[in-house]
Amino acid sequence: MNIVKVLVSVVAAAAAGTVFGILFAPARGLLTRRSILHKGEVKADALKNKYNEFIDSVLYKFDRVKEDVLDFTEEILPKADEIDKGAKSALKVK
Repeated sequence: MNIVKVLVSVVAAAAAGTVFGILFAPARGLLTRRSILHKGEVKADALKNKYNEFIDSVLYKFDRVKEDVLDFTEEILPKADEIDKGAKSALKVK
């Protein structure tokens, strides 16, 4: 049997089990819907926090790389000018 078919079957069975569990739960429909809504809000907040942490991490790393590049260019430019002057004087180009 194809692995994709097996995975689709497992996901479909899990979804069906979830739907039947909600429909036949002992709590009233209103309580069940509120519970689902609350859990959804909690998960959404957690996902937002993870997203914000990821963005902060990327921005921090970007700033570090930017500083490293600026430091590198400040260090290399004077040396490049010296090499350029040396090459011009060696070739006697003005």
